[in-house]
Amino acid sequence: MEDRILLAHGSGGKLMHDLIAKHFVTTLGNPILDKLDDSAVFELGSQGKLAFTTDSYVVSPIFFPGGDIGKLAVCGTVNDLAMSGAIPLYLSLSLIIEEGLLIADLERIVDSVHQAAIEAGVKIIAGDTKVVNKGSADKLFITTSGVGVVPPGINISGENAKPGDKVIVSGTIGDHGIAIVSQREGLKFKVPVASDCAPLNRLVAEMVETSAHIHCLRDPTRGGLATTLNEFARQSKVGMVIEEANIPVKKSVLSACELLGFDPLYLANEGKLAAVVAPEDADKVLARMKQNRYGAGATIIGEVVAEHPGRIIMKTRLGASRIVDMLVGELLPRIC
Repeated sequence: MEDRILLAHGSGGKLMHDLIAKHFVTTLGNPILDKLDDSAVFELGSQGKLAFTTDSYVVSPIFFPGGDIGKLAVCGTVNDLAMSGAIPLYLSLSLIIEEGLLIADLERIVDSVHQAAIEAGVKIIAGDTKVVNKGSADKLFITTSGVGVVPPGINISGENAKPGDKVIVSGTIGDHGIAIVSQREGLKFKVPVASDCAPLNRLVAEMVETSAHIHCLRDPTRGGLATTLNEFARQSKVGMVIEEANIPVKKSVLSACELLGFDPLYLANEGKLAAVVAPEDADKVLARMKQNRYGAGATIIGEVVAEHPGRIIMKTRLGASRIVDMLVGELLPRIC
């Protein structure tokens, strides 16, 4: 049989990375695209540097605890821009609507887009609307693109990690993934789990204001924290050692993972970031993050090492060590 696209090719894990490398980068590659960061950063003559990103959202269900597809689209695009150190300014919004969608649901989502844009301080300045036959989509798909300005002196990329750097996460992991699966499958937990969906641009701005030595930033969405750290390690050709005991996970999320057989390291997040910061600035960046509500749970979880380049080693609570690889296969389809 011919090779075909699988759901796992959209997981954010190894299959997706292989698909992009083999079928897109080899044909379309150029110095900007080849970096494979969350947004492309490029010079605009004497005007300085701009960041540009685009993303599509196919989350199912379109409403979930803590947000909906509209809020997710705005926050996801704003966050991708922010992860390059950019100040997000303008977004476009393109909707593919399935015939039969309730107008009330559409209005609710557009209002959510509006509220998220206000919080992030961005404007929706262009858009497009298409309607397809019933059965040709699943209620609503959204594509957003965004542009922002990169302040002078900022150079944040997944390829900038250096041995000795500290690895920081901004809060608990796995919240979004568990919120989606619980809503999708009708699961009821003793302590409900809501998505962490949020715009992180102001948190990033405060971090950048605190230190000129933030080397890498990324929001660990599809593929989770484990995949993001593997991306950093491969792009920078370094290794990392992380401490399981230092990785923040809510008890309710951990309980759900134990019940469902998930590893929180691979679950999607939509309001958290992973940062790689020079060791001399790590503590002051951490302290500044904790002053922001979206970084109140920030913690240092490990460090960058020269050994085992491209590989993440986790020291477990039991004192053993295990390799944390990039996500293989599909954990939760249509998570964002």
